[in-house]
Amino acid sequence: MREPDGAEDDGKRGGGGKSSDGTRGDVWDDYRFVLAVHRAGTVSAAARRLGVDHATVIRRIDRLERRLSEKLFHRRASGYTATQAGLALVVTADGIESAIIHGEAAIGRAASQLVGTVRIGAPDGFGSAFLAPRLTGLIERHPQLDIELVATARLFSLSKREADIAIGLSLPPEGRIVGRKLTDYALKLYAAPSYLSRHPPIRERRDLQGHRFVGYIDELLYSPELDYLHQVAPGAGARLRSANLNAQLQATVAGLGVAVLPCFMAARRPDLACVLPDAVSLTRSFWLMMHADSRDLARIRAVAEHIYAVVEAERDLFAPGG
Repeated sequence: MREPDGAEDDGKRGGGGKSSDGTRGDVWDDYRFVLAVHRAGTVSAAARRLGVDHATVIRRIDRLERRLSEKLFHRRASGYTATQAGLALVVTADGIESAIIHGEAAIGRAASQLVGTVRIGAPDGFGSAFLAPRLTGLIERHPQLDIELVATARLFSLSKREADIAIGLSLPPEGRIVGRKLTDYALKLYAAPSYLSRHPPIRERRDLQGHRFVGYIDELLYSPELDYLHQVAPGAGARLRSANLNAQLQATVAGLGVAVLPCFMAARRPDLACVLPDAVSLTRSFWLMMHADSRDLARIRAVAEHIYAVVEAERDLFAPGG
C-alpha cells in the first residue's frame, strides 16, 4: 500500500486525530504506518514504500503511541523492532489489509480494471536477461498498469509485501503463499573462446583442476540451490566471486575464467563456448509465487499469467539441452 502524493500532511488527512464530527479518523491510515515500519525494519525504508518523508512516519508512530499509551517499537541504531503491543497491532493491521484486498476483488472493482502497480521480485539473471525485455507487450496492452521489476539476488518476502509476485528457486516452507512451477532450467559450464585458447584444453572433468573459476560469494548465497560449483568441480575455488549473476556472466565473457551459467543466458551467445557439454549439466527450477490474499486481484493475476505465457512460449530456451 503506497501513500498518495501529498499525503504527508497528516493534519489534513486526520490519520489519528478527530474528524469534524468528533469521531476517530481513518484508523487504517495510522495502522498502515505501523505495518510498513514492521515490514521494512527502518523508518527510511518504510517512508520510501509509503511515498512520504522520514519525519511523517515518525510523527504517525509517535502519535499512535500517545493515543494508545503503549510503546509500539524499540528504537535501535539497526532499526525499529516491534514490542509485544506493536506485534499485536501488526496482526490487526495485517487483517485489515487482507480484508481490503479481498473486498476489492469481491466487489469487482479490482477484477474489472487493470489499474495500478504490480511489483515483481525476481532473481537477477531471470529478471534482467529474460523477463525485462518481455514485458513490453503487457504494458502496451494495459496503459494504466505499472510494473516494478526488482531483479536482484535475494529472497523476497510476500508476507511482508516486498513484492506482489516473487520468482524463486523453491517454495517457502510455510506461510500463506501460493506457488506454481514456472519451468526447470539447465546450467552448464561456459568460458570465452579467448580464455580457452590461452589455457590447457578441457576434455574431461579432471582437466578442470588448475583452471580459474567465476562463481558466487559463499556467505552471500541467498538460496542453497545456487551452491553448485563444488558439485561441478570438487575442490575448486572461484578466483572471482560475485553475488550478481550478470557480473559473473560479464567476467566470463571477458575471458576471466570458467563459470556455471544458466543456459537461457549463455547458450546462444557467440562469445561463450560450452565446456564439457555432455559431462556437466545441472537442473534447477523457477517458481512463481503470490500471497494468497492478493492472487485474485486482476492486475496481479494478469501479470502472473503473462509471465507463465512468455516462459511457456520459450520453454526451449530453458531446456536441459541448452
